[in-house]
Amino acid sequence: MIELKNLNKHYGATKAVRQLNLTIPKGEIFGFIGPNGAGKTTTIKMMGGILIPTSGTVHICGLNIEDHPEAAKQKIGFIPDRPYLYEKLTGMEFLKFMADLYGVDPARFPDKARKNLAMFSLDDWGNELIEAYSHGMKQRLIMAAALLHDPEVIIVDEPMVGLDPIGIKLVKDLFKHLSTQGVTVFLSTHTLQVAEDLCHRIGIINKGRLVTTGSPASLKQAVQQSDADLEHVFLRLTQNA
Repeated sequence: MIELKNLNKHYGATKAVRQLNLTIPKGEIFGFIGPNGAGKTTTIKMMGGILIPTSGTVHICGLNIEDHPEAAKQKIGFIPDRPYLYEKLTGMEFLKFMADLYGVDPARFPDKARKNLAMFSLDDWGNELIEAYSHGMKQRLIMAAALLHDPEVIIVDEPMVGLDPIGIKLVKDLFKHLSTQGVTVFLSTHTLQVAEDLCHRIGIINKGRLVTTGSPASLKQAVQQSDADLEHVFLRLTQNA
């Protein structure tokens, strides 16, 4: 479960996020969409404990991330939009590094790593240097690492960037499966079709403010066009905000 209460982030006179209130229950896939500069990545960084809010709180599975950062981060699998990878490591060495950071039991690591590499179709690449990976393979490796400690919450920024159609389907199917296991998935995306296909609810942010939330069907009803695609809904709601 994720709970954001009166969340604000200011950079001098610029209000990047304004009074954001949002509750995302266990097992929900929540899509977060908005124009460039709307506050999506800033929000995600506050949720992941990378940025400190100007005011307001972030609770992950009941834990205030400012008061209990280590415990809260143990609940999170965080997947940034531009992950840094040390390319002179092999895929398996990178997973071991991340497993140590997450405190994964060393006795469980070999089986867990092999399972996660296979899950993302990287089982033949574990002993290869990351510099030999394609962009999409690097993205899948980051996801494999983020799931090593069996997080209860996945926070992901632009999960489909750089993935081919097979990779996109793999990730969609994985998020759906995790949702059925009670994992909460919060994803920011510019790919509106992904949000419409995958998410139980969608939140639209514009100029730092949450404009609306709802299921894809209810958002279409909000603009009184049940046959509209999500792109049309998005444009209507952000232009009027």
